[in-house]
Order: sequence, then structure tokens, then C-alpha cells
Amino acid sequence: MRIYRMLLLLVSVASSFQLLSMPSLRRRLDHHHGFAGVLLGVGFPRPAAPISSPFENFALDDEEDDELDPDVELPLTLENVERVLDELRPYLMSDGGNVRVAAIDGPVVRLELEGACGTCPSSTMTMKMGLERRLKEVIPEISEVVQALPSAPDLTLDGVNEVLDGVRPFLSVAGGQVDVVDLSGVTSIQPTLLLSITGKSASLHSVRTEITQRIQRYFMTPGLRVEWSD
Repeated sequence: MRIYRMLLLLVSVASSFQLLSMPSLRRRLDHHHGFAGVLLGVGFPRPAAPISSPFENFALDDEEDDELDPDVELPLTLENVERVLDELRPYLMSDGGNVRVAAIDGPVVRLELEGACGTCPSSTMTMKMGLERRLKEVIPEISEVVQALPSAPDLTLDGVNEVLDGVRPFLSVAGGQVDVVDLSGVTSIQPTLLLSITGKSASLHSVRTEITQRIQRYFMTPGLRVEWSD
């Protein structure tokens, strides 16, 4: 706890002399104490951009530059799936992501979204409205395109508390606390985690957002909803 008290003292002194405007100090606080910066009001994260798919403008771009003949249907093979994905990869890469073929099970193609796309809230939209739509257009044999997830920890109460233990020391500095209220629907398509937060940080949207993102990045469970009790 000594380091957290020192951090609070540093922020307090710096605020008195209006030193928090110094880029070097802000960078150091953000780099070494990212969550503390959110908690204490230093280096607030940028507002999250609206959820969108990298394929929103795909139809227009597809008409302008389509290497595949739109009138020719291809058989379902790994090579042909890769050909279609090569057409789509620039859109994913522009958002810091990529895609790879995990498996082809009969008419079902399993794809794994990589990089930023793997943890993006719009990954389902990207998979269904972008990748699946285009693959089915070119390869009609495909019945479904599903997302293959990399190995990740199981969603359990112990696992959630392990993630929360990483932020609890910062909350306790400000007299706050975060607890698990309920975890339901773990085997359903939309599991729900209900959390409660108390103390001065309870009203900070940025703190709740940071905790939510940490949990989603850790478990990578499709459809996971993190809600907060009043």
C-alpha cells in the first residue's frame, strides 16, 4: 500500500503546483499506473468509439475493386476460402486485426479473428455481416461461418475475482470496493456478470469501463455482458 499512498501524495502535490499539465509527468503516471490514472482523473482514456464493423462500406468498395468474378461460384476448398479472405483482410488490418481459417467442418467454416478484431465488441457483426456474407456469395456450399475462439480461461467466480483483485488495491486507496453480485447463464449464448462498486469511484464511468474491458479481454467469452447494480 505504500506505493499507492506515495502516488496519491504525488498527485496531490502536483495538482497544487499545476504540474499535471506537464506531458512528462502525465506520461509517467499513465504508463506505470494506468488504472490509477483513470481512478484519480489523470490521463483519462479516450471515449470509446461507436461500435462499427470494418465492413460498413464494403459493398461500395467491393463494386469498385473486386478481383473475384462475381458471376463465378467456387467450390468449398481451403484455397478458395483463403482467396476470399485475402480480399477482405485489408479491411481488418486497417483496424489492427486479421483472420485465419481454424477449420473447415463439412459445410461449416471456422474462423479465428486475430489482433484488435478478436476482442472488439463488434466481432460478431464483423463475422456475420462481413466475412460470412462474402464467403457465402462466392462459395454457396458454405452453410455457416462461426467464430473459433483461442484458448481462454473458463468463466467462473474465482476467475472473475482474480481479475478484480488486480484493480481492488487502486479502489481501496479511494475508499472503494468492487464485488461480484451474480454470475448467470455461463453455458448460454449470453452469460451475464453483475458487479457492484462502492466508494468515490462508483460514480466514475471510466472506472466501470476499465473493469468491464479487463474482464472481457481476460475471458474472451462471446456475448458476455457485464452489468452494474445500483
